[in-house]
Amino acid sequence: MCGIIGYTGDKKASDIIIQGLKYLEYRGYDSSGVAVLNDGVIKVAKKEGRIVNLERHLEEYPLEGHLAIGHTRWATHGRPSDDNAHPFISFHTRFAVVHNGIIENYLEIKEELMAEGVVFRSQTDSEVVAHLVEFMDKGDTKRAILDAVAKLKGAFALGIICVDSPDVIYAVKKDNPLIVGVTDNEGFICSDINSLQKFLSEVIVLDNDQMAVVGRGKAEVFSFDGIPVKKERIKLTAEEENALSDYECFMDKEMSEIPSALRRAIKFYREEKCFSKIDKDYLKKIRRINIVGCGTALHAGLYGEKLLNKFIPDVDVHSEMASEFRYDDVKVDENTLTITISQSGETADTLTCQRMVNARGGKTLTICNVPTSSMVHYADYALMICAGPEVAVASTKAFNCQELVFAMFVFDLALLRGTITPETYAHFCAEIDALPEKAEKALALREKISAYAARNFRRKSVFYLGRGMDYCVAMEGSLKLKEISYIHCEAYAAGELKHGTLALIEKDIMVVALVTQKNLIDKMYSSLAEVKTRGASLTVITPFADNPSLLDIADYIMEIPVTEEVLSPIISVIPTQLMSYYIARAKGCDIDKPRNLAKSVTVE
Repeated sequence: MCGIIGYTGDKKASDIIIQGLKYLEYRGYDSSGVAVLNDGVIKVAKKEGRIVNLERHLEEYPLEGHLAIGHTRWATHGRPSDDNAHPFISFHTRFAVVHNGIIENYLEIKEELMAEGVVFRSQTDSEVVAHLVEFMDKGDTKRAILDAVAKLKGAFALGIICVDSPDVIYAVKKDNPLIVGVTDNEGFICSDINSLQKFLSEVIVLDNDQMAVVGRGKAEVFSFDGIPVKKERIKLTAEEENALSDYECFMDKEMSEIPSALRRAIKFYREEKCFSKIDKDYLKKIRRINIVGCGTALHAGLYGEKLLNKFIPDVDVHSEMASEFRYDDVKVDENTLTITISQSGETADTLTCQRMVNARGGKTLTICNVPTSSMVHYADYALMICAGPEVAVASTKAFNCQELVFAMFVFDLALLRGTITPETYAHFCAEIDALPEKAEKALALREKISAYAARNFRRKSVFYLGRGMDYCVAMEGSLKLKEISYIHCEAYAAGELKHGTLALIEKDIMVVALVTQKNLIDKMYSSLAEVKTRGASLTVITPFADNPSLLDIADYIMEIPVTEEVLSPIISVIPTQLMSYYIARAKGCDIDKPRNLAKSVTVE
């Protein structure tokens, strides 16, 4: 989940590293650091806390040089501190290393190195890499790195510099993302494209078990066996400007981009004929679909499961969180499709599930936002959501686009398999075209929700309720509120209240109910009456604001546009996103960088 970057060229390297780290900070913000090689000496600066702390330190104590690596950390092994911050220097100061991932056998390696007299200065697993590479070095730096990597177990992306290679960065990838880029007189490595788009127009995406030797204007790629590998350069497409502009934070900006993101996703899916690139004969014979994701992506998958059960009734559908799916004895055969969902395409648990399915001979389809990601690379089929860069840890526009693309896929699959008519398909297409405008109307609730948040941000406990597809949105709304406001929040299927949860409802508890399915209003009313009777404050998100039952029972109604019911979660989630944002804002929370979390979860 950490971010790494490296630079060699004719510019002041530490300045380039700081610029890149600012784009990577969403991957971790417990500490940051930079190592610069100059005149045969590696010098390091690292600071606990945000990158601004490192930047201020470098202003007072600048590091000169044209070759550097940098790191921004999300702590796993060892608490956030200056000592545990990357980069790490080898015992005899010949190597510096930055690492993203986890070294599973670090204790074993650490004991071996300590027996050789190596002194460790941190509590981390990452430090062993720096000492191990130096211990393996017999005069051939590339060979030493490959020999060291052969001893490592776990997932890792590494950036390494050595005093014997004054113009070269070594990049190593195993299960964690790493990208390489060069210009005429520069070379770069980084964890993801966000940090490179300002500097490059094309990149090389390393595959698993590959190493790159990156110099000024050149990059050589090798397998872990040391065999040269030819790699194509991938052109970077123009993305939305990854800057705040006039917004207070990235979450605010990214919610505002939901309508444009939906328009872009619709256009790309249709113009690129995404569905037609999937084997039609295979799609016709599918008898089972597994859906795998984590967090927000899992909630999009649960929505997809509801759609598949409704429109493809002859297929057995199973959705599960990736961290559990990988350990289950799931059925995978030639008639099974596994759908993986991830914004980054690097989510470790989901990626492991994808590899497991591929190893068993199953086919995978990924719904993803990053075309250069590992998940897209290793999938049999990919559907891009085209949400644009998402920096805030709390995902918003990516979730709306994941739901949208999943829905478009289901409608195409239903038409192909003959479970909906062409007329019904055309109706759904028209309803999809209307979604961006309806999203704009839902976003117009900002002012009302801001005022609502000012009255409710001191709540200690919140419950989200829903039935059917509304339950999927309830889970996502609950996740958003707890991750950025730190308010205890749970989501429940409304009909389950009387089976235990009702014991938690008491005076002044805040309950938020989603009611977008007309045929379930009466059932929802019964459940809501149960919480209202026990003194809860009740907020209802619904397109049926004039319904007498809802008017009778709700303390507050947030009216959203009337939407085709099977598409309503794409719109009804917007007020929950806004509520989370404005409540966290009223509490004074750091919205883009919530405590203990990071954006791209590349560790298991």
